[in-house]
Amino acid sequence: MDALTISAASGLRARMETLDMLANNLANASTNGFKSDREFYSLYTSAEAEASAAMGNGQPPTIPVIEKQFTDFTQGMVTPTGNPLDLALNGNGFFAANGPNGTLYTRNGSFKLSATGALTTAEGYPLRTQDGKTIQSQSGSPLEVTLDGDVRQDGQSLGKLDIADFTGKTAVVKQGNNYFRPEDSAVKPVAATAVQVQQGKIESSNVSSAHGAVRLVSVMRQFEMLQKAIAMSVDMNKHAIEEVARVGS
Repeated sequence: MDALTISAASGLRARMETLDMLANNLANASTNGFKSDREFYSLYTSAEAEASAAMGNGQPPTIPVIEKQFTDFTQGMVTPTGNPLDLALNGNGFFAANGPNGTLYTRNGSFKLSATGALTTAEGYPLRTQDGKTIQSQSGSPLEVTLDGDVRQDGQSLGKLDIADFTGKTAVVKQGNNYFRPEDSAVKPVAATAVQVQQGKIESSNVSSAHGAVRLVSVMRQFEMLQKAIAMSVDMNKHAIEEVARVGS
């Protein structure tokens, strides 16, 4: 396979990964607290190509690859809902919840009360307090949440929400259903600072539908051009083989 075809095929693979990522972003444009994914591109050169170039055979060919994806933690728009169980974080940090296999972290503040009166996420995971307990409603009175995350009912504190943060956002990875978890179990969260809990509001997704649609069209056009480049390379090789056969006959 010639260098043109290899580069174009690698470009197609990278664009396919980008299309999957963009499609997932757009699908979650209306998901509360969703954080969009982005990508780093880099160029790869094989060891064989570098060795050949070192022997004086020109510049080594490179192929484009997506080095890795990363999550954009830019805050989404905070929208009033009037629902006292909707909470939004203004600033850096995550709500902490007791997941089925350990603590999970989320920016989706659309919460509810379980049948037993526990304050939980939409999936039913109890929210954690700073002392590792859960918020348990004591009556039918509405809950009141202060800016520092203290949950109160009938004038009594039910506990202060555990608002956690990480020193490096690359330390956390997505865990489905809009949750995050530490990529390394040895990484421990720290208490979030300079963050406010706003009751009766919700944080929207930080995905821009218009920008995502424009990027989607752009990547699809790049994909089509790379397909044409591969077809052109195949056609050129075919003609070259036919010419060699004609000369030799």
